[in-house]
Amino acid sequence: MTKIEKEIRKQLQELKDEKYKSFNHSLIPGVDDEFIGVRTPELKALAKKLSKEKDIQDFLDDLPHHVFEENQLHAFIINEIKDYTEAMSETEKFLPYVNNWATCDQLSPKAFKKDLKDLLKKCKKWIASKETYTIRFGVGMLMRYFLDEEFDDAYPKLVAKIHSDEYYVKMMVAWYFATALAKQYDSVIGYLEDKKLDPWVHNKTISKAIESYRVSDEHKDYLKTLRIKKD
Repeated sequence: MTKIEKEIRKQLQELKDEKYKSFNHSLIPGVDDEFIGVRTPELKALAKKLSKEKDIQDFLDDLPHHVFEENQLHAFIINEIKDYTEAMSETEKFLPYVNNWATCDQLSPKAFKKDLKDLLKKCKKWIASKETYTIRFGVGMLMRYFLDEEFDDAYPKLVAKIHSDEYYVKMMVAWYFATALAKQYDSVIGYLEDKKLDPWVHNKTISKAIESYRVSDEHKDYLKTLRIKKD
């Protein structure tokens, strides 16, 4: 273990909260990593400080981590990288080791907006992966960067082609389409009208859209009529 890795482990232990550890662990089932119990704001603050350390690369290169908070910290440190090429390189190196929805969703480098053309290529590659959290990450990046002025009808087509039994993939696809209903309603409502999504994703999309304050009451009333009834 390198000097900075020892220091990081020491600082994480100093920030631990046993009650939060139990609560957080309950939200992230099926993960074998050790949980220390450090709250997200404290992890972000620590990542901001550590990102300026000269030997932080030693920590980023030491994969896989076996502590949940170290994975979270790793994601937050990548988020602080300002150079697009470096941020993408570190993301692609880290993605194969992402093993839970929380770390996956926290990984969102600010530098990605600097080269959306290349990011789109990466999103297509990630979505085509067989790895649960790589797929989820790719859909998440499409949702974040390509549902506003960069939107194209081709993008929801890519997401609709995802067919998976993995819960965290299905949830992200539903989240994508629910968000698309809020931002690009006319372009995506047909996916529900024509039942182009898997039934579970279809109904979850409607549920999430109905819960959204960004979807109009008129649209919500119509979406309720599109639910697929169980046999």
